Amino acid sequence: MIYPQHIYKYYFIVRSLFSYIYTKHDKYDAPDSFKRMQNEGLSPDAITFICTLKACGGMGAIDNGKQIHDEVVKRKLLEKNVVLGTGLVHMYARCGMLEKARKVLEELHLRDVIAWSTLIASYAQQRQGHEALKCLKHMESEGISPDNITLLCVLSACAHSGLVNDAKMLFEIMATKYCIFPNLKHLNCMVVVFGCGGNLIRLFQ
Repeated sequence: MIYPQHIYKYYFIVRSLFSYIYTKHDKYDAPDSFKRMQNEGLSPDAITFICTLKACGGMGAIDNGKQIHDEVVKRKLLEKNVVLGTGLVHMYARCGMLEKARKVLEELHLRDVIAWSTLIASYAQQRQGHEALKCLKHMESEGISPDNITLLCVLSACAHSGLVNDAKMLFEIMATKYCIFPNLKHLNCMVVVFGCGGNLIRLFQ
C-alpha cells in the first residue's frame, strides 16, 4: 500500500520508469506497468499515456491501445495536447489501422505538421502514395506548411507507389513553394523514384 505522504514521490518514480522502459526498448513491459500503476490508484498523466501508446504501437497491442484511447477521451486530454493526439495516430498506424489513424487525426482539436507527417510516413510505409498526397493537400488547406521531413515522407510514398511524375513535380517546387532546399535524403529518395521507374537518367536532366 502507498501512503499519502509518499504518493507524489512514487508517482514521479513510476512516470520516470515509463520513459526509461520505452527508451530502453523494453516496450513489452509498458502495458503491464501501466496496469500496475492504475491498480495502485495512481492517475496517469499525458506523458505516461504517450509512452504507453508508443509501446502499444511497437508491439501491435491494439486492444491495449484502444483502452488507452478511451481513457484519454474520457479525461478530455486531447483538447489541449497535440503530442498525445499524435501518439494515438502513431499507435493506430503502427498497428496497421491507417483509416482509424486518419480519423483520429481529423477529429483532433489541434493538428500540427508533426501529426500530419506521422500519418504520411505511415502511408509511405504501406506504399499508399495517393493517400500521402491527399494528406499533403489537406494539411495545406488548413494552413499548415510541410517541413523537410513531411516532404521526404511524401516523396518516399510516391517512390514506393510508382508515382514518378508526382514525385518529380513535388521535388521541383520544394525550394520555390516551400522554401525547403533538398538535402541528401531527398536526393536519395529521387534516385529510388527514377530507379523504380526505369528512368534513372532523368535524375541528371
